Amino acid sequence: MKLTIERAVLLRALAHVQSVVERRNTIPILSNVRLEAEDGNLRLTATDMDLEVVEAVPAELAVAGATTAPAHTLYDICRKLPDGAEVALDTTGDAGRLEITCGRINFRLPCLPPEDFPVMSGGEFSHHFALPASELRRLIDKTRFAVSTEETRYYLNGIYLHCADAEEGQALRAVATDGHRLARVDSDLPDGADGMPGVIVPRKAIGELRKLIDEMDGAVQIDMSDTKIRYTFDTVVLTTKLIDGTFPDYERVIPQNNDKMLEIDSRPFIDAVDRMAAISTDKSRSIKLALDSDKLMLSANSPDSASGEEELPVEFAGPGLEIGFNSRYVLDMTSHIDGERIQFSMADAVSPTIVRDTSDPTTLFVLMPMRV
Repeated sequence: MKLTIERAVLLRALAHVQSVVERRNTIPILSNVRLEAEDGNLRLTATDMDLEVVEAVPAELAVAGATTAPAHTLYDICRKLPDGAEVALDTTGDAGRLEITCGRINFRLPCLPPEDFPVMSGGEFSHHFALPASELRRLIDKTRFAVSTEETRYYLNGIYLHCADAEEGQALRAVATDGHRLARVDSDLPDGADGMPGVIVPRKAIGELRKLIDEMDGAVQIDMSDTKIRYTFDTVVLTTKLIDGTFPDYERVIPQNNDKMLEIDSRPFIDAVDRMAAISTDKSRSIKLALDSDKLMLSANSPDSASGEEELPVEFAGPGLEIGFNSRYVLDMTSHIDGERIQFSMADAVSPTIVRDTSDPTTLFVLMPMRV
């Protein structure tokens, strides 16, 4: 393999693929990125055996071929090369070495055989549909904060994507929960998604996908089966195994008869909770909401006897109520509310609370209270 490529093009592609590679690997080939030069393109592939990212970028080829090189080392080298430079990659010299040349700069990296590199993007996919990148970002952003990080409950370590009956008919629904909070977001069901299996997309794959589509316009092609899901966009293909587990019946934890309604302006409430969080520094991060007919008193206490209170004007239907929440959970949830008003639907101090963005009927959050 022998080629020349713009440093900026190579760096961008390496940034996309190298983040998939784990820093510590017991299998040496998984520390490498596969480089394949053919048809005027350099194709880069990285995998951790559960997740695979492939990106093709233009390059000037002298000799077609393939190799694998240490992903993080190659990325660090490329990152530190001069802006605007041309980079030459060459494996036609020393056997088992990749030579990287940029002007008077020269590196040689050890390579492993490309035929030993695992491939996971094959297989049949039963459902195929496209989703605007902006809508995919919305589904991810409004749910992933609630994904569990507790490995023992592995079936909660991702976003549950499925078809669901919504008020306006069938919807593509994303749900995440960690047992303390729940996020549920609906999107119009795209053509081809009808009858799709309910799948749990792993947390790591969600993070990588979100980075890749951060500034993208246009549509993302989604292909899925019972065990894999593949996202294709621009020059990138991301394929991931799905979590092999059953997502719990989340509808059972969404209360139906919460009759105490609180509406409040988003920004003043978020700012007030953030201020009280400065006091609530213990493990529970608890804050208390004391509600009356026309005011909300937010308060917090810390183990070293510090305390704080703030009063806000509100619209509240129902008798007085005191309820406690984890301030971090409240801030995580409300940071994804885009409208000017937040609505809380409560039953009592110990039952789940529903949180809604009054400007977005497709989004619903559930928050478990805590004793304060």
